[in-house]
Amino acid sequence: QVQLVESGGGLAQAGTSLRLSCAVSGGTFSNYAMAWFRQVPGTERRLVATVNRHGFSTDYAASVRGRFTISRDNAKNSLYLQMNSLKPEDTALYYCAAVRSATGGAVYYSERSFEHWGQGTQVTVSS
Repeated sequence: QVQLVESGGGLAQAGTSLRLSCAVSGGTFSNYAMAWFRQVPGTERRLVATVNRHGFSTDYAASVRGRFTISRDNAKNSLYLQMNSLKPEDTALYYCAAVRSATGGAVYYSERSFEHWGQGTQVTVSS
């Protein structure tokens, strides 16, 4: 059973940075395309960033493009989200998600595409 555990969330001031990590176990990490989503209470979970199995193809929500960077280390079974120039509107519960992908170059966007989810890590940005 694939398990995902997020860490690195917390309280940050606007303009500063945080780095989220997602440790993956129970599967061959390099077989999975990965993504970060976020959710504010009362709203839908939304894609933040997505990456293919090997890390060379990425995409971002317009609201974070240029500020956030998704990356992965397949040797360490880990996914990361570097968040710079944080804004109060980045406040949310952040989830990492995984989908087994037969196509090495594919990235995934829909919440429904992802098979495995972590429990989430809270990010709160104060102004």
